[in-house]
Amino acid sequence: MSTLSIVVSLLLLMFLAYRGYTVLLLAPLMAALAVILSGDMVLLLPIYTETFMRALGNYILAFFPVFLLGALFGQLMADSGAATAIAKWIERTLGAKHAILTVVLACAILTYGGVSLFVVAFAIYPIAKSLFQDADIPKRLVAPAIALGSFTFTMTALPGTPAIQNAIPIKFYGTNTFAAPGLGVIGSLIIFALGMLWLRSRERAARAQGEGYGIHADTLEAKGQVGEADMRGDAQRSMPLVLALLPLVLVIGINALFTYGVFPGMHWDFLAERFASMDANKQTGMWALIIALVLSCATLVLLGLGRWANLQQTINKGVLGSMLPIFNTASEVGYGAVIASLAGFAIIRDAVLNVSSNPLISEAVAMNVLAGITGSSSGGLSIALQTLGADYLKMAVDAGISPDLMHRVAVMSAGVFDTLPHCGAIITLLSICGLTHRQSYLNIAMMTIVMPLIALTAVIALGTAFGSF
Repeated sequence: MSTLSIVVSLLLLMFLAYRGYTVLLLAPLMAALAVILSGDMVLLLPIYTETFMRALGNYILAFFPVFLLGALFGQLMADSGAATAIAKWIERTLGAKHAILTVVLACAILTYGGVSLFVVAFAIYPIAKSLFQDADIPKRLVAPAIALGSFTFTMTALPGTPAIQNAIPIKFYGTNTFAAPGLGVIGSLIIFALGMLWLRSRERAARAQGEGYGIHADTLEAKGQVGEADMRGDAQRSMPLVLALLPLVLVIGINALFTYGVFPGMHWDFLAERFASMDANKQTGMWALIIALVLSCATLVLLGLGRWANLQQTINKGVLGSMLPIFNTASEVGYGAVIASLAGFAIIRDAVLNVSSNPLISEAVAMNVLAGITGSSSGGLSIALQTLGADYLKMAVDAGISPDLMHRVAVMSAGVFDTLPHCGAIITLLSICGLTHRQSYLNIAMMTIVMPLIALTAVIALGTAFGSF
């Protein structure tokens, strides 16, 4: 009965999230439902305060700086005009003939540089719309192109990416954001190449059938969503390309400098007196990312001095924009902690752990299942590692598998089935583009599910054969 209660609660969570209800309310309600159906109603309030809220709070304590700084950095990039300057440069370089490649590369450069995928979608859509109109490519392919550049390899596979998904495994595996760099690059190339081949084939098929851009209403204006579109802020202000690229280079460069240069040569004995229980080596990956984001945000502020339309508004918007994403994800983590505390979860855990004797395959299945259920790569990854991270690390050590490889497989796995139709990011992207699931979801799924799954399979096979590299 306890296992059945977990299944019922998960299905309801997935269905209601797809219907648009906020996970801030759904997560505690569905956790409570699972507890009640399991026959533990007398423990409902203690489980809420001591399990759900404690897990929620611990997650915020661990990852709040990355969410806050990442959102702020993205807003500064958008409102300074840096994001648009980069996109326009790619457009001028490649031309309308390569509209799809232009959109994918613009999104990839911005997201790999630390700009939030939502900010990127809002910033790039008007440019993508214009390019696709000029090239007479069906509008339904705009969303898949943005998804390929924003939701896939730059989020989970490229080494050093500052995406929150790439930071989550650090505290569980003692790794850093550059874990398994060679395999990450290979996975990224597979996703990018296959994704581009698919999109170009859809473009050719549309031309063969005489299908062009089509006639579409400007959905954002028609729905009065100008406020959301204005997340691009004062993006039309000009910024030299070199200055626009500098903050993105700093995010990756400073992160790498501290990860491989500064921190490895430091001795942390001086921390023992005040932080006796802390393992500094497991925190340096997070510290490097925080330093990189702080310095890059400061650089953007300085670069825009004298040209900001309203710096205070930009900062406030960026900071406040981090609140909903982190609390949504933290609520899902709290839900996962409650589910993990129920007797029925032991059956599910054992089934997942015993899927394969290869820890990489077992981990991939667990991450995919939970990311698919929650509709969130960061939420599913957090839940899986909170409940199974210690088990996977032990399995990896026993099997002689590097934690770096476990890190990369975990992150790439969480970025496969997270984009099922109920995924909030997919719903938001379609809304921005003025498209429906019926028009675009099949091609989005090819970009965000099928191609990443092929890349994940290749990385697991290579990692099993040759280890982490």
